[in-house]
Amino acid sequence: MATPSAELYFIGTATLLIRFGDVTLLTDPNFLHRGQRAYLGHGLASERLSEPALGVRELPQDLDAVVLSHLHGDHWDRVTRRHLDRSLPVVTTPHAARRLQGVHGFRRAVGLQTWEGQLLVGTRQQVRVTSLPGVHARGAAARLLPPVMGSLLEFGDLGGPVQLRIYLTGDTLMFPGIEEIARRCPDLDLAVLHLGGTTLPGGLLVTMDGRQGADMLEMVRPRQALPVHYDDYSVFRSPLDAFLRQVEERGWEGSLVHCPRGERVSVSAGGKLSP
Repeated sequence: MATPSAELYFIGTATLLIRFGDVTLLTDPNFLHRGQRAYLGHGLASERLSEPALGVRELPQDLDAVVLSHLHGDHWDRVTRRHLDRSLPVVTTPHAARRLQGVHGFRRAVGLQTWEGQLLVGTRQQVRVTSLPGVHARGAAARLLPPVMGSLLEFGDLGGPVQLRIYLTGDTLMFPGIEEIARRCPDLDLAVLHLGGTTLPGGLLVTMDGRQGADMLEMVRPRQALPVHYDDYSVFRSPLDAFLRQVEERGWEGSLVHCPRGERVSVSAGGKLSP
């Protein structure tokens, strides 16, 4: 019997197409082009420095749902809003679901409380999406940014046991809730790490830099890790190399999955753990 696996296609920023059997998910859709600006609220904007590997109109017709970590312009942009099929389910935070339903016409947006799950089914396979805790900023600054969630994706055959677990970190910093994720979500086959060290005016760090990304890897201990969200916008200040150096120094380089924009990678269940 073949080992269960998922195919991931990296479009850019935190945008992935994830296919497991006949279930296909799109994460954090960002289809702005190079030179366009993503609006982050409160008068903040950031210029896109890269091209998405795929256009929103080139998405597969059999797309089942969108998993959206939060409502920010580099994760859900105006191109997505205009052209994405409004009949698609969007699994996201309660804050984002209210906006998507009431303002943007995505009536099937579902807002999950932390640790709440939503089952999505295909003809032969299924995936349960569970909302995991995340912190986009600390202290008073947290009120300026939209709530964010991580996501646990548990894939398997319809009505059967879980065969593959993927953790999408979302735009979180390291905080005590990550330890709870590590405790409650063991045996992760893949962690998709949102990096970039996104820095707002005043030096406010709102996504993991290279050091925090390596800290995350050591804490949740996935069998494999895929870095994303690291060089697409002018507010990203921690390059991928900073993360790779940290990972190499700590002896975790064997767990990394390398997948540049526009390429695909297959992730199998039960891969070998690094240190």
